[in-house]
Amino acid sequence: MYTSKIIKAGALLADAKTMLAHWDEAASVSDNLHRFRQENIFGKASRSRIEDILAIFRQRYLISEPVIKSLARLVQGNFPAKALDRILYFFAAQADPLLHDIVTEVLAHFHAIGKVDVTPEDIRAVLTRWANEGKMPGQWSENTLVRATRELLSTLRDFDILQGAVHKRLAPVYLPVEAFAYLAFYLRQRQPSGERLLDDPEWQLFFLARHAVERFFLEAHQHHLLEYRAAGSIIRITFPATSIEEYAYALTQRPH
Repeated sequence: MYTSKIIKAGALLADAKTMLAHWDEAASVSDNLHRFRQENIFGKASRSRIEDILAIFRQRYLISEPVIKSLARLVQGNFPAKALDRILYFFAAQADPLLHDIVTEVLAHFHAIGKVDVTPEDIRAVLTRWANEGKMPGQWSENTLVRATRELLSTLRDFDILQGAVHKRLAPVYLPVEAFAYLAFYLRQRQPSGERLLDDPEWQLFFLARHAVERFFLEAHQHHLLEYRAAGSIIRITFPATSIEEYAYALTQRPH
């Protein structure tokens, strides 16, 4: 079921980085969040807005202790900003099925057929169809459809999936190899098969077909971020770490 939570969410990249920069690995999630409220690290005038942001971040980034620790290590270890933005986008899409499916089912199709321009009418038509198919809890009002369309477009622009202040277009595919390697490690945890990892549907968040994913693995191998070996249909992928926290730390120790 799709919800309209995107209306209160957005990309929030600066706020996410602020949270991760202030994250204390030694403290619990609740203690960290309590401190953020007390110190108002986001600099918001409204307490309700702070609560909205923290609720969004719980869904996106506080999904497990290993993930939040790995993200904090990336931020605090001066991981390249553009690579970090791609990773934060990935987790935001994982947390919101509506945002996820607009990219993987709609924009990925546009990319595949060479359609570059993305209009509010394109997105609104899809939302209306999904609502008519019963994919939303209850019928969305006209106002909700308009606001959700606007926020989806602006969020994807802020995440650099789209470009353009007024007229939106698909942005050129850009995924730094360090971000690819981190996401490959994350996806590998739930998909141990190397062959299936190449075909993981989550790569559609970056409009990557199988041959493009394979090129990324070869590039990551050349940069010593992982080991990629292919012999026919046998694909072996190994990483120089056993946990995502360890891998995040290793990525921050590389010269950039």
